[in-house]
Amino acid sequence: MKRVKLTIAYDGTNYCGWQIQPNGITIEEVLNQKLSKITGEDIVVIGASRTDSGVHALGNVAVFDTNSSIPADKFSYALNQKMPEDIVIVKSEEVPLHWHPRYCESKKTYEYRIQNAKIPDPTRRLTHYFVSFDLDVEKMKEAANYFVGTHDFVSFCNVRSEVENTVRTIYSLEVEKEDDELIIRIEGNGFLYNMVRIIVGTLVRVGRGFYAPEQIQEMLEAKNRKAAGVTAPPQGLFLVQISYQ
Repeated sequence: MKRVKLTIAYDGTNYCGWQIQPNGITIEEVLNQKLSKITGEDIVVIGASRTDSGVHALGNVAVFDTNSSIPADKFSYALNQKMPEDIVIVKSEEVPLHWHPRYCESKKTYEYRIQNAKIPDPTRRLTHYFVSFDLDVEKMKEAANYFVGTHDFVSFCNVRSEVENTVRTIYSLEVEKEDDELIIRIEGNGFLYNMVRIIVGTLVRVGRGFYAPEQIQEMLEAKNRKAAGVTAPPQGLFLVQISYQ
């Protein structure tokens, strides 16, 4: 028996997120099907991050256990021959049997992409959030600083989130604009359900002048979802990488 770690990139447009569910096809379901066919075993992968419907990834992580004679580093090649074109196995490697992608200490990096222009670009409709209003990027950068550090982010998670501990640490949050593209890059030790999208939605509201940057501190202290901004749409969100200690 060996445990194989997969690094996976995908365009989430046509999928109902990562986790298997009854209302549509998911990334996890496709991986289970293809791996079971390759190995002849009943494979169930364990994912590191359960991305939502429409969210993309450049470096999500999953593991599975197998008795297959296929070397761990060759699974990427075997899988990519059978995968749909919107899912790619970037790398496969063997890890210890006790290694778990969700419980090992890690740093996750997300990027959120916004097209800030008067006219939408149809070629970016599935990868960017189109915002036609003028945004004050400097105020957004100022507001972003309030998120950095260890805080209770209960105001910035979906009310359906069932986790008991809503304290997370944000290592960095950068807001950069070049031409009509705005990229918000966030690194942390973990994220709550919809947390990144709510942070982005709130920063956009700051950029439009609805909130002052210093109101972010008040939102964090309120510990109430209604205190923060709207949830940004999924298509602009990318899970860039998961780095393990």
